[in-house]
Amino acid sequence: MAKPRNKYLDYLAYIGLRIFAMFIHMGSLRANYRLAALLGDLLLSLDRYHRRIVLTHLELSFPHWSRQRIEHVARESMRSMLYMGLEVLLTPRLIRSDTWHRYVVLKDNLKIIRLLIQHTKGLVTLTGHFGNWEIAGYVTATIGFPTYTVARPLDNPYVNEYVMGVRQRAGQTIIYKKGAAEQIQEVLARGDIISFVCDQDAGRKGLFVDFFARPASTFKSIGLMAMQFETPLILMCCKRLDEQFHFECWPQRVIYPHEWADKKDPLRWITQEYTAALEQAVRDCPEQYFWAHRRWKHRPRGEQPAPDGIA
Repeated sequence: MAKPRNKYLDYLAYIGLRIFAMFIHMGSLRANYRLAALLGDLLLSLDRYHRRIVLTHLELSFPHWSRQRIEHVARESMRSMLYMGLEVLLTPRLIRSDTWHRYVVLKDNLKIIRLLIQHTKGLVTLTGHFGNWEIAGYVTATIGFPTYTVARPLDNPYVNEYVMGVRQRAGQTIIYKKGAAEQIQEVLARGDIISFVCDQDAGRKGLFVDFFARPASTFKSIGLMAMQFETPLILMCCKRLDEQFHFECWPQRVIYPHEWADKKDPLRWITQEYTAALEQAVRDCPEQYFWAHRRWKHRPRGEQPAPDGIA
Protein backbone atom coordinates (compact mmCIF):
# COMPACT_ATOMS: atom_id res chain seq x y z
CA MET A 1 0.00 0.00 0.00
CA ALA A 2 1.38 3.41 -0.97
CA LYS A 3 2.47 5.68 1.86
CA PRO A 4 0.12 8.67 2.32
CA ARG A 5 1.59 11.88 0.93
CA ASN A 6 1.80 15.24 2.65
CA LYS A 7 -0.14 17.63 0.40
CA TYR A 8 1.57 20.67 1.93
CA LEU A 9 5.06 19.34 1.19
CA ASP A 10 3.91 18.35 -2.27
CA TYR A 11 2.61 21.85 -2.91
CA LEU A 12 5.82 23.44 -1.60
CA ALA A 13 7.80 21.21 -3.99
CA TYR A 14 5.53 22.34 -6.82
CA ILE A 15 6.04 26.03 -5.93
CA GLY A 16 9.79 25.42 -5.82
CA LEU A 17 9.66 23.87 -9.30
CA ARG A 18 7.71 26.81 -10.70
CA ILE A 19 10.15 29.31 -9.21
CA PHE A 20 13.07 27.28 -10.58
CA ALA A 21 11.37 27.19 -14.01
CA MET A 22 10.97 30.99 -13.91
CA PHE A 23 14.71 31.47 -13.40
CA ILE A 24 15.45 28.88 -16.11
CA HIS A 25 13.43 30.89 -18.63
CA MET A 26 15.27 34.06 -17.58
CA GLY A 27 18.72 32.51 -18.07
CA SER A 28 20.69 31.72 -21.21
CA LEU A 29 20.91 28.21 -22.61
CA ARG A 30 24.63 28.08 -21.85
CA ALA A 31 24.13 29.09 -18.22
CA ASN A 32 21.22 26.68 -17.78
CA TYR A 33 23.16 23.71 -19.13
CA ARG A 34 26.17 24.58 -16.96
CA LEU A 35 23.92 24.65 -13.91
CA ALA A 36 22.38 21.29 -14.86
CA ALA A 37 25.87 19.79 -15.34
CA LEU A 38 26.92 21.02 -11.89
CA LEU A 39 23.79 19.58 -10.29
CA GLY A 40 24.39 16.28 -12.07
CA ASP A 41 27.97 16.12 -10.74
CA LEU A 42 26.76 16.89 -7.22
CA LEU A 43 24.05 14.25 -7.46
CA LEU A 44 26.51 11.57 -8.56
CA SER A 45 28.89 12.54 -5.77
CA LEU A 46 26.38 12.82 -2.92
CA ASP A 47 23.75 10.20 -3.82
CA ARG A 48 25.65 7.03 -3.00
CA TYR A 49 22.66 4.78 -3.69
CA HIS A 50 22.20 5.84 -7.32
CA ARG A 51 25.96 6.17 -7.85
CA ARG A 52 26.28 2.51 -6.91
CA ILE A 53 23.53 1.53 -9.34
CA VAL A 54 25.02 3.53 -12.22
CA LEU A 55 28.56 2.23 -11.74
CA THR A 56 27.47 -1.38 -11.34
CA HIS A 57 25.24 -1.28 -14.42
CA LEU A 58 28.12 0.11 -16.46
CA GLU A 59 30.59 -2.44 -15.11
CA LEU A 60 28.27 -5.32 -16.00
CA SER A 61 27.32 -3.90 -19.40
CA PHE A 62 30.88 -2.98 -20.47
CA PRO A 63 33.19 -5.40 -18.61
CA HIS A 64 36.14 -4.53 -20.88
CA TRP A 65 36.06 -0.81 -20.02
CA SER A 66 38.65 0.87 -17.82
CA ARG A 67 37.60 2.36 -14.50
CA GLN A 68 38.35 5.82 -15.87
CA ARG A 69 35.92 5.38 -18.76
CA ILE A 70 33.20 3.99 -16.50
CA GLU A 71 33.53 6.99 -14.18
CA HIS A 72 33.39 9.37 -17.16
CA VAL A 73 30.25 7.80 -18.63
CA ALA A 74 28.63 7.68 -15.18
CA ARG A 75 29.18 11.42 -14.79
CA GLU A 76 27.87 12.20 -18.28
CA SER A 77 24.83 9.96 -17.71
CA MET A 78 23.85 11.84 -14.55
CA ARG A 79 24.35 15.14 -16.35
CA SER A 80 22.14 13.86 -19.17
CA MET A 81 19.38 13.14 -16.65
CA LEU A 82 19.53 16.73 -15.37
CA TYR A 83 19.67 18.06 -18.93
CA MET A 84 16.49 16.11 -19.61
CA GLY A 85 14.70 17.86 -16.73
CA LEU A 86 15.91 21.24 -17.96
CA GLU A 87 14.79 20.50 -21.52
CA VAL A 88 11.29 19.48 -20.42
CA LEU A 89 10.88 22.97 -18.94
CA LEU A 90 12.24 24.66 -22.08
CA THR A 91 10.44 22.58 -24.71
CA PRO A 92 7.08 24.44 -24.86
CA ARG A 93 8.86 27.76 -25.42
CA LEU A 94 11.37 26.55 -28.01
CA ILE A 95 9.57 23.77 -29.91
CA ARG A 96 6.70 25.21 -31.95
CA SER A 97 5.34 24.55 -35.42
CA ASP A 98 7.43 27.41 -36.85
CA THR A 99 10.63 26.80 -34.86
CA TRP A 100 11.12 23.07 -34.26
CA HIS A 101 13.43 22.66 -37.27
CA ARG A 102 15.96 25.02 -35.64
CA TYR A 103 16.48 22.56 -32.81
CA VAL A 104 15.65 19.08 -34.11
CA VAL A 105 17.10 17.18 -37.07
CA LEU A 106 14.86 14.37 -38.34
CA LYS A 107 17.19 11.75 -39.78
CA ASP A 108 15.49 9.58 -42.42
CA ASN A 109 12.65 12.09 -42.24
CA LEU A 110 10.97 10.88 -45.44
CA LYS A 111 10.75 7.39 -43.97
CA ILE A 112 9.25 8.76 -40.76
CA ILE A 113 6.68 10.95 -42.53
CA ARG A 114 5.68 8.11 -44.88
CA LEU A 115 5.05 5.77 -41.95
CA LEU A 116 3.05 8.41 -40.10
CA ILE A 117 0.91 9.16 -43.15
CA GLN A 118 0.38 5.61 -44.41
CA HIS A 119 -0.58 3.88 -41.16
CA THR A 120 -4.16 2.63 -41.35
CA LYS A 121 -4.28 0.04 -38.57
CA GLY A 122 -2.74 2.19 -35.88
CA LEU A 123 0.94 2.67 -35.19
CA VAL A 124 3.05 1.77 -32.16
CA THR A 125 6.06 4.01 -31.51
CA LEU A 126 8.63 3.13 -28.87
CA THR A 127 11.36 5.01 -27.06
CA GLY A 128 13.82 4.12 -24.31
CA HIS A 129 15.48 6.00 -21.47
CA PHE A 130 17.99 7.38 -23.94
CA GLY A 131 18.88 10.96 -24.86
CA ASN A 132 15.75 13.08 -24.58
CA TRP A 133 13.00 10.54 -25.10
CA GLU A 134 10.29 13.21 -24.76
CA ILE A 135 11.40 15.29 -27.76
CA ALA A 136 10.44 12.76 -30.46
CA GLY A 137 6.83 12.58 -29.29
CA TYR A 138 6.59 16.33 -28.80
CA VAL A 139 7.92 17.07 -32.28
CA THR A 140 5.67 14.42 -33.85
CA ALA A 141 2.63 16.14 -32.34
CA THR A 142 3.96 19.59 -33.25
CA ILE A 143 4.24 18.77 -36.96
CA GLY A 144 0.64 17.58 -37.04
CA PHE A 145 0.58 13.93 -35.94
CA PRO A 146 -0.99 13.82 -32.46
CA THR A 147 0.02 10.84 -30.37
CA TYR A 148 -1.25 9.03 -27.32
CA THR A 149 1.51 8.37 -24.79
CA VAL A 150 1.29 5.77 -22.04
CA ALA A 151 2.94 7.00 -18.85
CA ARG A 152 2.98 6.54 -15.10
CA PRO A 153 1.82 9.61 -13.16
CA LEU A 154 4.38 11.32 -10.95
CA ASP A 155 3.94 10.78 -7.22
CA ASN A 156 3.50 14.51 -6.52
CA PRO A 157 0.05 15.36 -7.99
CA TYR A 158 0.81 19.09 -8.39
CA VAL A 159 4.11 18.45 -10.17
CA ASN A 160 2.42 15.73 -12.21
CA GLU A 161 -0.27 18.12 -13.46
CA TYR A 162 2.37 20.69 -14.43
CA VAL A 163 4.73 18.25 -16.19
CA MET A 164 1.94 16.38 -17.98
CA GLY A 165 0.56 19.73 -19.10
CA VAL A 166 3.90 20.46 -20.75
CA ARG A 167 3.81 17.10 -22.51
CA GLN A 168 0.25 17.62 -23.77
CA ARG A 169 0.67 21.20 -24.96
CA ALA A 170 1.67 20.27 -28.51
CA GLY A 171 -1.04 17.68 -29.03
CA GLN A 172 0.03 14.59 -27.10
CA THR A 173 -2.60 12.87 -24.99
CA ILE A 174 -1.34 11.15 -21.86
CA ILE A 175 -2.86 7.79 -20.92
CA TYR A 176 -1.98 6.65 -17.42
CA LYS A 177 -0.77 3.06 -17.19
CA LYS A 178 -3.22 1.90 -14.56
CA GLY A 179 -6.38 0.73 -16.32
CA ALA A 180 -5.04 1.82 -19.73
CA ALA A 181 -5.71 -1.41 -21.66
CA GLU A 182 -9.18 -0.46 -22.92
CA GLN A 183 -8.11 3.05 -23.98
CA ILE A 184 -5.08 1.69 -25.83
CA GLN A 185 -7.29 -0.75 -27.72
CA GLU A 186 -9.58 2.10 -28.76
CA VAL A 187 -6.64 4.23 -29.96
CA LEU A 188 -5.27 1.48 -32.19
CA ALA A 189 -8.72 0.51 -33.43
CA ARG A 190 -9.16 4.10 -34.66
CA GLY A 191 -5.85 3.91 -36.50
CA ASP A 192 -4.10 6.44 -34.23
CA ILE A 193 -0.55 6.49 -32.87
CA ILE A 194 0.27 5.09 -29.42
CA SER A 195 3.68 5.57 -27.80
CA PHE A 196 5.45 3.62 -25.04
CA VAL A 197 8.76 3.75 -23.19
CA CYS A 198 9.84 0.18 -23.92
CA ASP A 199 12.64 -0.40 -21.39
CA GLN A 200 10.63 -0.37 -18.16
CA ASP A 201 11.09 -3.27 -15.75
CA ALA A 202 7.93 -5.40 -16.03
CA GLY A 203 8.28 -7.35 -12.79
CA ARG A 204 8.53 -11.09 -12.23
CA LYS A 205 5.74 -11.84 -14.73
CA GLY A 206 7.38 -9.93 -17.58
CA LEU A 207 9.00 -11.48 -20.62
CA PHE A 208 12.75 -11.80 -20.03
CA VAL A 209 14.85 -10.90 -23.07
CA ASP A 210 18.54 -10.07 -23.37
CA PHE A 211 19.66 -6.49 -22.80
CA PHE A 212 23.42 -6.08 -22.61
CA ALA A 213 23.77 -9.88 -22.30
CA ARG A 214 21.58 -10.01 -19.17
CA PRO A 215 17.91 -11.03 -18.96
CA ALA A 216 15.69 -7.96 -18.49
CA SER A 217 11.99 -8.17 -17.65
CA THR A 218 9.99 -6.51 -20.44
CA PHE A 219 6.27 -5.85 -20.88
CA LYS A 220 4.47 -8.34 -23.11
CA SER A 221 1.66 -5.91 -23.95
CA ILE A 222 3.62 -4.00 -26.61
CA GLY A 223 4.26 -7.05 -28.77
CA LEU A 224 0.79 -8.46 -28.17
CA MET A 225 -0.86 -5.24 -29.36
CA ALA A 226 1.29 -5.11 -32.48
CA MET A 227 0.35 -8.70 -33.26
CA GLN A 228 -3.36 -8.14 -32.62
CA PHE A 229 -3.62 -5.04 -34.83
CA GLU A 230 -0.90 -6.10 -37.30
CA THR A 231 0.75 -2.72 -36.98
CA PRO A 232 4.43 -1.81 -37.37
CA LEU A 233 6.50 -0.89 -34.35
CA ILE A 234 8.93 2.02 -34.66
CA LEU A 235 11.75 2.41 -32.16
CA MET A 236 12.46 6.14 -32.21
CA CYS A 237 15.68 7.48 -30.71
CA CYS A 238 16.51 11.08 -29.94
CA LYS A 239 20.11 12.03 -29.19
CA ARG A 240 21.30 15.32 -27.72
CA LEU A 241 23.82 16.90 -30.11
CA ASP A 242 25.19 19.61 -27.83
CA GLU A 243 24.42 21.70 -24.76
CA GLN A 244 22.48 24.27 -26.79
CA PHE A 245 19.16 22.39 -27.12
CA HIS A 246 19.89 20.62 -30.40
CA PHE A 247 18.78 17.03 -31.09
CA GLU A 248 18.76 14.36 -33.75
CA CYS A 249 15.78 11.99 -33.98
CA TRP A 250 15.68 8.86 -36.11
CA PRO A 251 13.88 5.51 -36.47
CA GLN A 252 16.45 3.08 -35.05
CA ARG A 253 14.34 0.08 -36.06
CA VAL A 254 11.01 -0.43 -37.83
CA ILE A 255 9.51 -3.88 -37.26
CA TYR A 256 6.89 -4.85 -39.83
CA PRO A 257 4.19 -7.52 -39.36
CA HIS A 258 5.53 -9.70 -42.17
CA GLU A 259 8.81 -10.06 -40.26
CA TRP A 260 7.27 -11.96 -37.36
CA ALA A 261 4.66 -13.87 -39.38
CA ASP A 262 6.79 -17.04 -39.70
CA LYS A 263 8.44 -16.94 -36.26
CA LYS A 264 7.80 -19.82 -33.84
CA ASP A 265 7.44 -17.40 -30.92
CA PRO A 266 6.56 -14.04 -32.48
CA LEU A 267 6.02 -12.29 -29.14
CA ARG A 268 9.50 -13.13 -27.89
CA TRP A 269 11.02 -12.30 -31.29
CA ILE A 270 9.36 -8.86 -31.43
CA THR A 271 10.31 -8.02 -27.85
CA GLN A 272 13.92 -9.12 -28.32
CA GLU A 273 14.16 -7.29 -31.64
CA TYR A 274 13.25 -3.83 -30.36
CA THR A 275 15.26 -4.39 -27.17
CA ALA A 276 18.35 -5.26 -29.23
CA ALA A 277 17.79 -2.19 -31.40
CA LEU A 278 17.69 0.02 -28.31
CA GLU A 279 20.86 -1.63 -27.01
CA GLN A 280 22.65 -0.77 -30.26
CA ALA A 281 21.65 2.90 -29.95
CA VAL A 282 22.88 2.96 -26.35
CA ARG A 283 26.18 1.30 -27.30
CA ASP A 284 26.75 4.04 -29.86
CA CYS A 285 26.22 6.76 -27.23
CA PRO A 286 26.28 5.26 -23.70
CA GLU A 287 26.70 8.69 -22.08
CA GLN A 288 23.06 9.48 -22.83
CA TYR A 289 21.45 6.38 -21.34
CA PHE A 290 19.75 6.63 -17.96
CA TRP A 291 21.94 4.07 -16.16
CA ALA A 292 20.38 4.93 -12.79
CA HIS A 293 17.16 3.33 -14.06
CA ARG A 294 16.68 -0.10 -12.42
CA ARG A 295 16.28 -1.94 -15.70
CA TRP A 296 17.35 -5.32 -14.27
CA LYS A 297 15.40 -5.01 -11.01
CA HIS A 298 13.63 -8.40 -11.31
CA ARG A 299 15.37 -11.62 -12.22
CA PRO A 300 14.08 -14.75 -14.00
CA ARG A 301 12.69 -17.51 -11.83
CA GLY A 302 15.49 -19.56 -10.32
CA GLU A 303 18.15 -16.88 -10.77
CA GLN A 304 19.74 -15.49 -7.64
CA PRO A 305 18.47 -11.93 -6.96
CA ALA A 306 21.03 -9.14 -7.15
CA PRO A 307 22.10 -7.39 -3.93
CA ASP A 308 19.86 -4.50 -2.92
CA GLY A 309 20.64 -1.35 -4.84
CA ILE A 310 22.34 -3.16 -7.73
CA ALA A 311 19.52 -4.34 -9.98
